[in-house]
Amino acid sequence: MNLLVTGGAGFIGSAFIRYVLSTRAGTRVVNLDALTYAGNLENLAAIDGHKDYRFVRGEITDQPLVESLLADERIDAVVHFAAESHVDRSILSSKPFFDTNVLGTLALLDAARKTKLARFVHVSTDEVYGDIDAPHEADEGFPLRASSPYSASKAASDLTALSYVRTFGLNLSVTRASNNYGPYQFPEKLIPLMISNALTGKPLPIYGDGQQIRDWLYVDDHCRGIWAVLERGAAGEVYNIGGNCSLPNLDVVRRILTFTGASESLLTPVADRPGHDRRYALTSGKMERDLHWSPLMDFETGLRLTIDWYRANSEWTQRVQSGAYRDYYEQNYGSR
Repeated sequence: MNLLVTGGAGFIGSAFIRYVLSTRAGTRVVNLDALTYAGNLENLAAIDGHKDYRFVRGEITDQPLVESLLADERIDAVVHFAAESHVDRSILSSKPFFDTNVLGTLALLDAARKTKLARFVHVSTDEVYGDIDAPHEADEGFPLRASSPYSASKAASDLTALSYVRTFGLNLSVTRASNNYGPYQFPEKLIPLMISNALTGKPLPIYGDGQQIRDWLYVDDHCRGIWAVLERGAAGEVYNIGGNCSLPNLDVVRRILTFTGASESLLTPVADRPGHDRRYALTSGKMERDLHWSPLMDFETGLRLTIDWYRANSEWTQRVQSGAYRDYYEQNYGSR
């Protein structure tokens, strides 16, 4: 299989590429990434030079580029991760989210249609379901009630992608995952930010009362789920991928304090963000029933592994926080 991965220098995209190249012999991966602030090629340093891997720097909104890659590389399938993905940033500036998440997805879909692409997996988020009151959980038919510019842009891209199945016959499936965590995550999301701050004795900012509930999914389990959808998912179907681990944010942060040995005095309440959803919850019953997938990593073990990784890779975190990680591209690709 020749596979085009968009956004493959990001946290989940890079984990998926590492997973594919380490477990799926005979699969060649082309990674298309614009290297915006969260795209870090150091995440893929271990496979740089791999015979079945090629990196291309470019925008998914560049439809001629995408079409040429699909044709020239004889791409069999696209796994589409590329997205602006941080709610706080979407509140500060919404336009980049709609440019990338909606118009970028549209350009990919049109390129896939024109080149008669065989398979397409569109990677989305549980945030499109919005706030869910306990004890309910969202299945794939749950109404979309996006409440931030980020989640609204993802909901729009989901619906656009699914429309190409009905109108143009594109063999496409959509995945919606809960909150991911694990090594190499950009330290602006909750778990990596709290780990890096705890390890360096900095304040741990907690939005509001810290009782916002999220479901946590280890990134390697997510990658396994995406591959299952790529191989066995049906056209026009949506698949929820969850970790079966719902916890209040404050409980997660207190576990990080315990596992790192940091003081609870570092907890620093800050004003809640506008429109902050209180509870995300989804069921992965369809994945378990139809595709025989379920998460393997329990949260305590996954969190300890993640903390150990950040502790052992403090220089990676420092380069990301300083912006120095952006030099990697020129150092490794500038003369090629």
